[in-house]
Amino acid sequence: MKHTVKQISCLLFCLLLILTWLPVTARADTGPKPSVRITFKNMGDELCYGTLLSEKSSTGPASVWDGNEEYAYHNENELFPYAPTDYKTWKAFVEYEDSDGYYYLQRTWQVNEAKELSWTYYPPQKFKILLYYPETEQFVVSGIYERYAFDSYFSVDMESDDMISVRQSYQYGQEIISLLARILITIAIEMGIAFLFGFRGKKALLLLVIVNTATQIVLNVLLNIINFKSGQFAFVTGYIGLEFAVFAIEAVLYSVLMKRIADYEKPTWFYIVYALIANGVSFIVGLEIAKMIPGIF
Repeated sequence: MKHTVKQISCLLFCLLLILTWLPVTARADTGPKPSVRITFKNMGDELCYGTLLSEKSSTGPASVWDGNEEYAYHNENELFPYAPTDYKTWKAFVEYEDSDGYYYLQRTWQVNEAKELSWTYYPPQKFKILLYYPETEQFVVSGIYERYAFDSYFSVDMESDDMISVRQSYQYGQEIISLLARILITIAIEMGIAFLFGFRGKKALLLLVIVNTATQIVLNVLLNIINFKSGQFAFVTGYIGLEFAVFAIEAVLYSVLMKRIADYEKPTWFYIVYALIANGVSFIVGLEIAKMIPGIF
C-alpha cells in the first residue's frame, strides 16, 4: 500500500512540474470563459448595431484597430469574411470618440432582431454599452458598468431615443441548469470511457459516478465563487490549480479504492491513465459543445 501511494505521488509530482512549464494562457484557454449577456426591452425594429466599449484597449483576441487594414474586423476584409458589420458601419464605430476614453474593440452585434448582445469570449471587465443606428447615423451610449459574476446578465430598457437604462438581471435558474448540464455531460463522457477501459461491476461504476459528481460540483462552484469574488485573473490561475487537483484526486481515489472493490486487479498506472484521458476527453467534448451552445461550459 505504501509503495503504491509513493508511485502515485511521484507521478503526480512529475505531472505538476510539467504543467508549470506549459504556457498559462494556452492552458487557461481550455476552460470556461466569463461572459456578458445583455437583453434589450422596448427596442424598435430599426436597424441597430451594438457593442461594448472597453476600459482597456484589448481583451483576449479583441483589440482596438491599430490602423493596419489587415486587422480591420469588417466583412469586406478577406481575412474576416464573417465579420457582422459592413465597412461603413465598422468605420463609424472606429471613429466614435467616447467622453470617458473607452475603446471600441471591433466586436459588433446586430441587436434589433434578437434584442440581445452576448459577448461570450473574454468580454471587457468594465464597459459601456454603445448602440448605433446606421439609417440615422445616431449613437446611444450607456454609463459605465462592470462584470459582477462569471456570467453577468444585464437588462436594458430603451426609455427614450437618447438614453439607456441598465440593470443587473442575473439568471440564477439558468446557471443552475448549466451547472447540472455540465455535470451530467461530464459523467456521461467519463462513464463511456470507463466502459472502453473495461470497468465493470455495480460497485466500480457507482464509485465512478460518485467521484465524478463530487469533483464536478466542487470544481464548478469554486470557479464561480473565485470569479465572483476576485475577478478574471484569479479565475484563470484558480482554474489551473483546481483542474489539476480534480485529476489528482480522481487518480488517487481510483488507484486506491478500485483495487478494493473491483472484481479484477489492474496496475496503478492504469487508473491514473484513465483519470487523465477521461478528464482530457471531457474537456475537448465540452469545448465543442460550448461552441454550439455558449454558456454551458
